[in-house]
Amino acid sequence: MTESAPAPAVDEAEPTLPYGVGPWPGGPDAWPDDPRYDPELLAHGDRRNVVDGYRYWTMAAIVADLDAKRHPFHVAIENWQHDMNIGSIVRSANAFAAAEVHIIGKRRWNRRGAMVTDRYQHVRHHEDVAAFAAWAAAEELPIIAVDNVPGSVPVDRAELAERCVLLFGQEGPGLSPEALAAAHGVVEIAQYGSTRSINASAAAAVVMYEWCRRWA
Repeated sequence: MTESAPAPAVDEAEPTLPYGVGPWPGGPDAWPDDPRYDPELLAHGDRRNVVDGYRYWTMAAIVADLDAKRHPFHVAIENWQHDMNIGSIVRSANAFAAAEVHIIGKRRWNRRGAMVTDRYQHVRHHEDVAAFAAWAAAEELPIIAVDNVPGSVPVDRAELAERCVLLFGQEGPGLSPEALAAAHGVVEIAQYGSTRSINASAAAAVVMYEWCRRWA
């Protein structure tokens, strides 16, 4: 089932941002006659972290519009260390219009890095790798693991199916042996410096962009 648990108290309200728009010009008499628009936002302005095309829209209207055009790739993250990168990965999944985000393992995750984008993104929980792999098999979605392990293929040269699940691991240890065993293929990001790996959320954004470059 899609997770619907509320975000922690610190994230209950959208952050006030230094950009956006003020009240709709002209007052209530000039408001658009469109059910997608939120009267509160029309009256007080919209400072949310949304693109200009969604200014003044209700959250439900934004989600419905996104649902009509989400891409057919999914994003999955193992969560056995409460990795703080998960929130940032959810934010990137929203930016690249992923179909769903899947949290594997512990249900609770740190939403701070998501910047409330999890409210616009469908998030599903799986108890463990076996449950996640069973779901992916039922949906006929190949699992593409992202980790720099022996045998992985640089993502720019790898095959990425249009319908797939991109599976990411924890910062540091990467994917568990169970997750790697469940994958249909493993890709990595080519690097040219001295560090062995890049930040997990940065890696996720790179791979999602590569999928969009080919298919979006």
